Amino acid sequence: MHKFGKILAGIALATASLAQAQTFPSKPIRLICPFPPGGAVDIASRAIATELGKSLGVTVTVDNKPGAGGNIGGAEAARAAPDGYTIFMTTSGINAINPALYSKMPFDPNKDLVPVVALVSLANVLVVHPSVKANSVADVIALAKSQPGKINYASSGSGTSIHMSAEMFKFITKTEMTHIPYKGSAPAVTDLLGGQVMMMFDNIPSALPHIKAGKLRALATTGTKRDAALPDLPTIAESGVAGYDSGVWFGLTVPAGTPKDVIAKINDAGNKGTKSPEFIKRMTELGYNIVGGTPDQMADMLKVEVGRWGPIVKASGAKAD
Repeated sequence: MHKFGKILAGIALATASLAQAQTFPSKPIRLICPFPPGGAVDIASRAIATELGKSLGVTVTVDNKPGAGGNIGGAEAARAAPDGYTIFMTTSGINAINPALYSKMPFDPNKDLVPVVALVSLANVLVVHPSVKANSVADVIALAKSQPGKINYASSGSGTSIHMSAEMFKFITKTEMTHIPYKGSAPAVTDLLGGQVMMMFDNIPSALPHIKAGKLRALATTGTKRDAALPDLPTIAESGVAGYDSGVWFGLTVPAGTPKDVIAKINDAGNKGTKSPEFIKRMTELGYNIVGGTPDQMADMLKVEVGRWGPIVKASGAKAD
């Protein structure tokens, strides 16, 4: 009887899970964005929320929970019910950089959240305030070497790709510069535009309008090849910093324990979103590259990032708490 009871319980659980997946979604979905409005993660979150809403037939609301390099939003998502109604927009930095950077993580991004679909990737761009006497990467290196620690750079928070792009730059060029972290790209750019900080390795989508308006001077992009959004700009590697390559990508995750069929539905809607003409137009105009794929492909991409960034964080000696 005991064994039979266990079998019945198992069947009941499977049936409940199946019923949940079949009725999913039956109410609005919350997409947690771990950075403030206006930055590259937020722009992508809002664009995909619209597409998910179209495919799933329910409202998908973006909820900004900024702070601690994405950890505040991530911890909230990790605590949420694993039912598909809370989705988290992660970044490769949250999964690969934060665990090496923060001595106390409020959650484990690689265990408490599971991959659904990688959405977009992007390079960063080294931008300086027009008052900074630097017209090239070589000028920045010369300036930093002539005044160690006097050159400062803004970031969207400790551990973000914007911060670590600068750490990688300092590491390879053997320069000293001072890090000024913010709670997101948008407030950091505001201070950069105002001349309160000197430079930033910003995500291309949030820097692009200011570059085009002539309010920031772009010196180089951070990827392995020139970026389609700024084709006339050399890469940092091309500018004499051999081996330099730093970018970031964003994707959807859900709390661990979310039913497989629910994950499959969100993955399908996410992939449809990445193929939507409106999404493609909006993203490519801003300098994002479209990704898409399966949950397993996203998991493999994360493994690569963890292996790449862990050693750089350690070598940089960067710590955040």
